[in-house]
Amino acid sequence: MRSISRTETFPAHTPAASQVFTTLLSHGPLTRLEAARRAGLSPAAVTKAVRPLLQAGYLVEDADENARPTLGRPANLVRVDGERALFAGVKVTGDEAIGVLTDLCCRIRLARRVPLPDRTTGAVLASVADLTHALRVTAGDPNLPVLGAGIAVSGDVDRAEGVVRYSPFLEWRDVALAELAETVCGLPVTVDNDVRALTVAEQWFGAGVGLSDFAVVTVGAGIGCGLVVHGRVVAGAHGVAGEVGHVAVDPAGPLCHCGNRGCVEAIAGEAAIVARVREVTGRRVRDGAEAVALAHEDVAGVREVYAKAGEAVGRGIATVANLLGPQRVIISGEGLTAYDLFAGHIRDAFTAAAFGSAARCDVQIRPLPFEEWARGAAAAAIQSFIAPDPRPSR
Repeated sequence: MRSISRTETFPAHTPAASQVFTTLLSHGPLTRLEAARRAGLSPAAVTKAVRPLLQAGYLVEDADENARPTLGRPANLVRVDGERALFAGVKVTGDEAIGVLTDLCCRIRLARRVPLPDRTTGAVLASVADLTHALRVTAGDPNLPVLGAGIAVSGDVDRAEGVVRYSPFLEWRDVALAELAETVCGLPVTVDNDVRALTVAEQWFGAGVGLSDFAVVTVGAGIGCGLVVHGRVVAGAHGVAGEVGHVAVDPAGPLCHCGNRGCVEAIAGEAAIVARVREVTGRRVRDGAEAVALAHEDVAGVREVYAKAGEAVGRGIATVANLLGPQRVIISGEGLTAYDLFAGHIRDAFTAAAFGSAARCDVQIRPLPFEEWARGAAAAAIQSFIAPDPRPSR
Protein backbone atom coordinates (compact mmCIF):
# COMPACT_ATOMS: atom_id res chain seq x y z
CA MET A 1 0.00 0.00 0.00
CA ARG A 2 1.20 3.51 -0.73
CA SER A 3 2.13 5.12 2.55
CA ILE A 4 1.04 8.68 3.29
CA SER A 5 3.38 10.61 5.51
CA ARG A 6 1.70 12.46 8.31
CA THR A 7 3.16 14.60 11.02
CA GLU A 8 0.46 13.18 13.28
CA THR A 9 -2.02 10.33 13.18
CA PHE A 10 -5.41 9.86 14.76
CA PRO A 11 -4.82 7.95 18.00
CA ALA A 12 -7.55 5.31 17.62
CA HIS A 13 -8.21 3.85 14.18
CA THR A 14 -11.15 1.63 15.06
CA PRO A 15 -14.71 1.74 13.72
CA ALA A 16 -16.00 2.56 17.22
CA ALA A 17 -13.58 5.48 17.64
CA SER A 18 -14.53 6.93 14.24
CA GLN A 19 -18.21 6.46 14.97
CA VAL A 20 -18.03 8.12 18.39
CA PHE A 21 -15.90 10.97 17.05
CA THR A 22 -18.27 11.76 14.15
CA THR A 23 -21.27 11.50 16.49
CA LEU A 24 -19.70 14.08 18.81
CA LEU A 25 -18.73 16.18 15.79
CA SER A 26 -22.34 16.36 14.55
CA HIS A 27 -24.30 16.27 17.81
CA GLY A 28 -21.91 17.13 20.64
CA PRO A 29 -21.27 17.97 23.31
CA LEU A 30 -22.85 14.80 24.70
CA THR A 31 -22.56 12.63 27.76
CA ARG A 32 -21.01 9.22 27.19
CA LEU A 33 -24.43 7.64 27.67
CA GLU A 34 -26.04 9.89 25.06
CA ALA A 35 -23.14 9.35 22.67
CA ALA A 36 -23.60 5.58 23.07
CA ARG A 37 -27.30 5.89 22.30
CA ARG A 38 -26.78 8.01 19.20
CA ALA A 39 -23.87 5.92 17.91
CA GLY A 40 -25.63 2.62 18.57
CA LEU A 41 -22.80 1.38 20.78
CA SER A 42 -22.58 0.13 24.35
CA PRO A 43 -21.50 2.61 27.04
CA ALA A 44 -18.42 0.46 27.64
CA ALA A 45 -17.45 0.67 23.96
CA VAL A 46 -17.84 4.44 24.03
CA THR A 47 -15.72 4.76 27.17
CA LYS A 48 -12.99 2.65 25.56
CA ALA A 49 -13.12 4.69 22.34
CA VAL A 50 -13.13 8.05 24.11
CA ARG A 51 -10.16 7.42 26.42
CA PRO A 52 -7.26 7.73 23.90
CA LEU A 53 -9.00 10.65 22.16
CA LEU A 54 -9.20 12.53 25.45
CA GLN A 55 -5.57 11.75 26.21
CA ALA A 56 -4.46 13.03 22.80
CA GLY A 57 -6.54 16.19 23.09
CA TYR A 58 -8.96 15.51 20.21
CA LEU A 59 -11.82 15.38 22.70
CA VAL A 60 -12.28 17.40 25.88
CA GLU A 61 -14.54 16.81 28.84
CA ASP A 62 -16.63 19.54 30.46
CA ALA A 63 -18.74 19.44 33.58
CA ASP A 64 -22.47 19.53 32.77
CA GLU A 65 -23.75 22.40 34.87
CA ASN A 66 -27.36 21.43 34.15
CA ALA A 67 -26.96 17.80 35.18
CA ARG A 68 -28.93 16.64 38.20
CA PRO A 69 -26.85 15.43 41.15
CA THR A 70 -26.45 11.65 41.03
CA LEU A 71 -24.55 8.99 42.89
CA GLY A 72 -21.25 7.87 41.39
CA ARG A 73 -19.36 9.49 38.54
CA PRO A 74 -20.86 12.79 37.26
CA ALA A 75 -22.27 12.74 33.74
CA ASN A 76 -19.78 15.11 32.15
CA LEU A 77 -20.12 16.32 28.57
CA VAL A 78 -17.62 15.25 25.93
CA ARG A 79 -16.96 17.37 22.83
CA VAL A 80 -14.53 17.68 19.94
CA ASP A 81 -11.80 20.26 20.52
CA GLY A 82 -11.98 22.23 17.29
CA GLU A 83 -8.74 24.04 18.11
CA ARG A 84 -6.76 20.80 18.12
CA ALA A 85 -5.93 20.84 14.39
CA LEU A 86 -6.62 22.49 11.03
CA PHE A 87 -7.59 21.11 7.62
CA ALA A 88 -7.64 22.67 4.17
CA GLY A 89 -10.39 22.16 1.61
CA VAL A 90 -10.35 23.17 -2.07
CA LYS A 91 -13.20 23.09 -4.57
CA VAL A 92 -11.95 23.18 -8.17
CA THR A 93 -14.25 24.48 -10.92
CA GLY A 94 -13.42 24.99 -14.55
CA ASP A 95 -12.39 28.59 -13.86
CA GLU A 96 -11.18 28.94 -10.27
CA ALA A 97 -10.10 27.23 -7.10
CA ILE A 98 -11.99 28.04 -3.91
CA GLY A 99 -10.11 27.24 -0.72
CA VAL A 100 -10.97 27.22 2.97
CA LEU A 101 -9.07 26.48 6.13
CA THR A 102 -11.19 24.85 8.82
CA ASP A 103 -10.69 23.71 12.37
CA LEU A 104 -11.23 20.13 13.46
CA CYS A 105 -14.98 20.84 13.80
CA CYS A 106 -14.93 21.92 10.13
CA ARG A 107 -15.72 25.53 11.00
CA ILE A 108 -14.31 27.85 8.33
CA ARG A 109 -11.53 30.10 9.66
CA LEU A 110 -10.29 31.48 6.33
CA ALA A 111 -11.54 31.44 2.74
CA ARG A 112 -9.91 32.52 -0.51
CA ARG A 113 -10.49 32.22 -4.25
CA VAL A 114 -7.93 32.21 -7.07
CA PRO A 115 -8.56 32.10 -10.82
CA LEU A 116 -7.14 29.20 -12.82
CA PRO A 117 -4.81 30.30 -15.64
CA ASP A 118 -5.90 27.22 -17.58
CA ARG A 119 -7.29 23.74 -16.94
CA THR A 120 -4.14 21.69 -17.43
CA THR A 121 -3.15 19.44 -14.55
CA GLY A 122 0.04 21.38 -13.91
CA ALA A 123 -1.71 24.76 -13.78
CA VAL A 124 -4.43 23.49 -11.44
CA LEU A 125 -1.89 21.81 -9.15
CA ALA A 126 0.18 25.00 -8.95
CA SER A 127 -2.92 27.05 -8.09
CA VAL A 128 -4.04 24.54 -5.45
CA ALA A 129 -0.56 24.46 -3.91
CA ASP A 130 -0.33 28.27 -3.81
CA LEU A 131 -3.82 28.55 -2.36
CA THR A 132 -3.17 25.93 0.32
CA HIS A 133 0.14 27.55 1.24
CA ALA A 134 -1.48 30.99 1.49
CA LEU A 135 -4.19 29.64 3.79
CA ARG A 136 -1.62 27.95 6.02
CA VAL A 137 0.57 31.06 6.22
CA THR A 138 -2.38 33.36 6.88
CA ALA A 139 -3.53 31.11 9.73
CA GLY A 140 -0.37 32.25 11.49
CA ASP A 141 -0.47 29.82 14.42
CA PRO A 142 2.46 27.38 14.46
CA ASN A 143 0.89 25.55 17.40
CA LEU A 144 -2.04 24.45 15.23
CA PRO A 145 -0.92 21.73 12.82
CA VAL A 146 -2.55 21.42 9.39
CA LEU A 147 -3.11 17.67 9.21
CA GLY A 148 -4.57 17.21 5.76
CA ALA A 149 -6.23 18.68 2.70
CA GLY A 150 -9.23 17.73 0.63
CA ILE A 151 -9.73 18.51 -3.05
CA ALA A 152 -13.21 18.33 -4.57
CA VAL A 153 -13.52 17.90 -8.34
CA SER A 154 -16.56 17.29 -10.54
CA GLY A 155 -16.93 14.06 -12.47
CA ASP A 156 -15.91 10.44 -11.99
CA VAL A 157 -13.55 10.45 -9.01
CA ASP A 158 -12.22 7.31 -7.35
CA ARG A 159 -11.54 8.45 -3.80
CA ALA A 160 -9.95 5.20 -2.64
CA GLU A 161 -7.45 5.33 -5.52
CA GLY A 162 -7.05 9.11 -5.35
CA VAL A 163 -7.65 9.30 -9.11
CA VAL A 164 -9.85 11.56 -11.23
CA ARG A 165 -11.08 9.10 -13.83
CA TYR A 166 -12.97 11.68 -15.89
CA SER A 167 -13.82 15.32 -15.24
CA PRO A 168 -15.70 16.81 -18.20
CA PHE A 169 -15.33 20.44 -17.11
CA LEU A 170 -11.58 20.15 -16.54
CA GLU A 171 -11.19 17.78 -19.51
CA TRP A 172 -9.15 15.37 -17.40
CA ARG A 173 -8.85 11.62 -17.71
CA ASP A 174 -7.05 9.27 -15.29
CA VAL A 175 -5.22 11.93 -13.29
CA ALA A 176 -3.61 10.60 -10.08
CA LEU A 177 -4.53 13.82 -8.32
CA ALA A 178 -4.05 12.74 -4.69
CA GLU A 179 -0.47 11.62 -5.27
CA LEU A 180 0.41 14.69 -7.35
CA ALA A 181 -1.22 17.10 -4.90
CA GLU A 182 0.51 15.52 -1.90
CA THR A 183 3.85 16.17 -3.59
CA VAL A 184 3.21 19.87 -4.24
CA CYS A 185 1.20 20.66 -1.08
CA GLY A 186 3.27 18.70 1.43
CA LEU A 187 0.12 17.36 3.07
CA PRO A 188 -1.88 14.13 2.98
CA VAL A 189 -4.58 14.75 0.37
CA THR A 190 -8.04 13.27 -0.06
CA VAL A 191 -9.60 13.66 -3.50
CA ASP A 192 -13.33 13.22 -3.90
CA ASN A 193 -16.19 14.03 -6.22
CA ASP A 194 -17.37 17.54 -5.33
CA VAL A 195 -21.01 16.62 -4.76
CA ARG A 196 -20.06 13.63 -2.63
CA ALA A 197 -17.81 15.87 -0.50
CA LEU A 198 -20.65 18.37 -0.12
CA THR A 199 -22.84 15.46 0.97
CA VAL A 200 -20.39 14.61 3.77
CA ALA A 201 -20.65 18.20 5.03
CA GLU A 202 -24.46 18.11 4.84
CA GLN A 203 -24.49 14.80 6.72
CA TRP A 204 -22.27 16.09 9.50
CA PHE A 205 -23.35 19.72 9.80
CA GLY A 206 -26.19 20.57 7.41
CA ALA A 207 -29.68 19.52 6.40
CA GLY A 208 -28.77 15.82 6.62
CA VAL A 209 -27.82 15.76 10.32
CA GLY A 210 -29.64 12.93 12.06
CA LEU A 211 -30.97 11.36 8.84
CA SER A 212 -30.02 7.82 7.88
CA ASP A 213 -31.12 8.15 4.23
CA PHE A 214 -31.00 11.33 2.13
CA ALA A 215 -29.74 12.69 -1.16
CA VAL A 216 -28.08 15.92 -2.27
CA VAL A 217 -28.87 16.98 -5.84
CA THR A 218 -26.92 19.88 -7.32
CA VAL A 219 -28.03 21.96 -10.29
CA GLY A 220 -25.53 24.06 -12.21
CA ALA A 221 -22.82 23.45 -14.78
CA GLY A 222 -23.62 19.77 -14.25
CA ILE A 223 -26.31 17.85 -12.43
CA GLY A 224 -24.82 15.97 -9.50
CA CYS A 225 -26.14 13.71 -6.77
CA GLY A 226 -24.70 12.50 -3.48
CA LEU A 227 -26.38 9.65 -1.62
CA VAL A 228 -26.46 8.62 2.03
CA VAL A 229 -27.90 5.16 2.62
CA HIS A 230 -28.17 3.67 6.12
CA GLY A 231 -25.96 6.46 7.43
CA ARG A 232 -23.12 5.99 4.94
CA VAL A 233 -22.16 8.12 1.96
CA VAL A 234 -22.35 5.84 -1.07
CA ALA A 235 -19.23 5.82 -3.24
CA GLY A 236 -20.04 2.84 -5.48
CA ALA A 237 -17.84 -0.15 -6.24
CA HIS A 238 -15.82 1.85 -8.78
CA GLY A 239 -16.21 5.35 -7.34
CA VAL A 240 -19.38 6.15 -9.28
CA ALA A 241 -22.80 6.35 -7.62
CA GLY A 242 -25.81 8.60 -7.79
CA GLU A 243 -25.13 9.97 -11.29
CA VAL A 244 -28.63 11.36 -11.64
CA GLY A 245 -27.33 13.79 -14.26
CA HIS A 246 -26.90 10.86 -16.61
CA VAL A 247 -30.33 9.35 -16.10
CA ALA A 248 -31.98 9.42 -19.54
CA VAL A 249 -35.37 11.14 -19.27
CA ASP A 250 -35.93 11.77 -23.01
CA PRO A 251 -34.58 9.15 -25.45
CA ALA A 252 -35.11 11.60 -28.31
CA GLY A 253 -33.50 14.47 -26.42
CA PRO A 254 -30.23 16.29 -27.03
CA LEU A 255 -26.90 14.50 -27.15
CA CYS A 256 -25.04 14.47 -23.81
CA HIS A 257 -21.26 14.70 -23.49
CA CYS A 258 -21.37 11.16 -22.03
CA GLY A 259 -22.50 9.89 -25.45
CA ASN A 260 -26.14 9.19 -24.61
CA ARG A 261 -29.24 11.19 -25.46
CA GLY A 262 -31.74 12.93 -23.24
CA CYS A 263 -29.76 12.84 -19.99
CA VAL A 264 -30.93 15.20 -17.26
CA GLU A 265 -27.66 17.11 -17.61
CA ALA A 266 -28.09 17.45 -21.39
CA ILE A 267 -31.39 19.24 -20.73
CA ALA A 268 -30.88 21.02 -17.41
CA GLY A 269 -27.14 21.71 -17.16
CA GLU A 270 -26.19 25.35 -17.61
CA ALA A 271 -24.44 24.82 -20.95
CA ALA A 272 -27.47 22.94 -22.27
CA ILE A 273 -29.85 25.68 -21.14
CA VAL A 274 -27.68 28.43 -22.68
CA ALA A 275 -27.42 26.52 -25.97
CA ARG A 276 -31.17 26.00 -26.12
CA VAL A 277 -31.90 29.66 -25.29
CA ARG A 278 -29.61 30.67 -28.17
CA GLU A 279 -31.61 28.42 -30.47
CA VAL A 280 -35.06 29.70 -29.49
CA THR A 281 -34.09 33.39 -29.40
CA GLY A 282 -31.46 33.64 -32.11
CA ARG A 283 -29.39 35.75 -29.73
CA ARG A 284 -25.74 35.45 -28.69
CA VAL A 285 -26.29 34.41 -25.09
CA ARG A 286 -22.95 34.17 -23.32
CA ASP A 287 -23.82 32.46 -20.05
CA GLY A 288 -26.49 31.39 -17.60
CA ALA A 289 -26.87 34.87 -16.12
CA GLU A 290 -27.87 36.27 -19.52
CA ALA A 291 -30.26 33.37 -20.11
CA VAL A 292 -31.94 34.00 -16.74
CA ALA A 293 -32.23 37.72 -17.54
CA LEU A 294 -33.98 36.92 -20.83
CA ALA A 295 -36.40 34.64 -19.02
CA HIS A 296 -37.21 37.38 -16.52
CA GLU A 297 -37.78 39.75 -19.45
CA ASP A 298 -40.31 37.22 -20.81
CA VAL A 299 -38.48 36.84 -24.11
CA ALA A 300 -40.48 34.35 -26.16
CA GLY A 301 -39.56 30.71 -25.63
CA VAL A 302 -37.03 31.16 -22.82
CA ARG A 303 -39.30 30.27 -19.92
CA GLU A 304 -40.21 27.08 -21.75
CA VAL A 305 -36.51 26.12 -21.79
CA TYR A 306 -36.42 26.42 -18.00
CA ALA A 307 -39.71 24.56 -17.72
CA LYS A 308 -38.23 21.58 -19.57
CA ALA A 309 -35.09 21.80 -17.44
CA GLY A 310 -37.21 21.72 -14.28
CA GLU A 311 -39.18 18.73 -15.54
CA ALA A 312 -35.94 16.85 -16.26
CA VAL A 313 -34.56 17.57 -12.78
CA GLY A 314 -37.87 16.59 -11.16
CA ARG A 315 -37.92 13.28 -13.00
CA GLY A 316 -34.30 12.65 -12.06
CA ILE A 317 -35.06 13.30 -8.38
CA ALA A 318 -38.09 11.00 -8.61
CA THR A 319 -35.81 8.24 -9.92
CA VAL A 320 -33.63 8.64 -6.81
CA ALA A 321 -36.71 8.60 -4.56
CA ASN A 322 -38.17 5.53 -6.27
CA LEU A 323 -34.93 3.57 -6.03
CA LEU A 324 -33.79 4.51 -2.52
CA GLY A 325 -36.74 6.04 -0.67
CA PRO A 326 -34.72 8.81 1.05
CA GLN A 327 -36.17 10.82 3.89
CA ARG A 328 -35.04 14.04 2.27
CA VAL A 329 -33.65 15.38 -1.00
CA ILE A 330 -31.58 18.57 -0.67
CA ILE A 331 -31.33 20.65 -3.84
CA SER A 332 -28.37 23.01 -4.13
CA GLY A 333 -25.90 24.32 -6.68
CA GLU A 334 -25.11 27.54 -8.53
CA GLY A 335 -28.06 26.91 -10.85
CA LEU A 336 -30.43 27.89 -8.04
CA THR A 337 -30.11 31.50 -9.17
CA ALA A 338 -32.77 30.46 -11.70
CA TYR A 339 -34.81 28.47 -9.21
CA ASP A 340 -37.86 30.72 -9.46
CA LEU A 341 -38.06 29.79 -13.14
CA PHE A 342 -38.23 26.04 -12.68
CA ALA A 343 -39.15 25.37 -9.04
CA GLY A 344 -42.77 24.56 -9.76
CA HIS A 345 -41.81 22.35 -12.70
CA ILE A 346 -39.35 20.39 -10.54
CA ARG A 347 -42.00 19.75 -7.89
CA ASP A 348 -44.75 18.89 -10.40
CA ALA A 349 -42.53 16.45 -12.31
CA PHE A 350 -41.29 14.90 -9.08
CA THR A 351 -44.82 14.38 -7.77
CA ALA A 352 -45.96 12.90 -11.06
CA ALA A 353 -43.03 10.48 -11.40
CA ALA A 354 -42.52 9.46 -7.76
CA PHE A 355 -44.16 6.14 -6.97
CA GLY A 356 -46.51 5.81 -4.01
CA SER A 357 -45.02 6.83 -0.68
CA ALA A 358 -41.79 7.97 -2.36
CA ALA A 359 -43.66 11.20 -3.14
CA ARG A 360 -43.64 11.95 0.61
CA CYS A 361 -39.91 12.60 0.45
CA ASP A 362 -39.07 16.02 1.90
CA VAL A 363 -37.57 18.19 -0.86
CA GLN A 364 -35.54 21.13 0.50
CA ILE A 365 -33.79 23.97 -1.28
CA ARG A 366 -30.36 25.03 0.09
CA PRO A 367 -28.46 27.61 -1.96
CA LEU A 368 -24.83 27.13 -0.88
CA PRO A 369 -21.78 29.14 -2.03
CA PHE A 370 -18.72 27.31 -3.33
CA GLU A 371 -17.00 27.96 0.01
CA GLU A 372 -19.40 25.38 1.46
CA TRP A 373 -18.34 22.93 -1.25
CA ALA A 374 -14.71 23.58 -0.25
CA ARG A 375 -15.77 22.96 3.34
CA GLY A 376 -17.07 19.62 2.11
CA ALA A 377 -13.60 18.86 0.75
CA ALA A 378 -12.15 19.66 4.19
CA ALA A 379 -14.78 17.38 5.76
CA ALA A 380 -13.65 14.58 3.42
CA ALA A 381 -10.06 15.19 4.59
CA ILE A 382 -11.14 15.01 8.24
CA GLN A 383 -13.05 11.83 7.45
CA SER A 384 -9.92 10.29 5.93
CA PHE A 385 -7.86 11.37 8.93
CA ILE A 386 -10.10 9.63 11.44
CA ALA A 387 -10.72 6.59 9.21
CA PRO A 388 -8.03 6.40 6.51
CA ASP A 389 -9.01 5.37 2.99
CA PRO A 390 -7.09 2.38 1.66
CA ARG A 391 -4.69 3.37 -1.08
CA PRO A 392 -3.40 1.08 -3.80
CA SER A 393 0.05 -0.51 -3.65
CA ARG A 394 2.80 1.03 -5.68
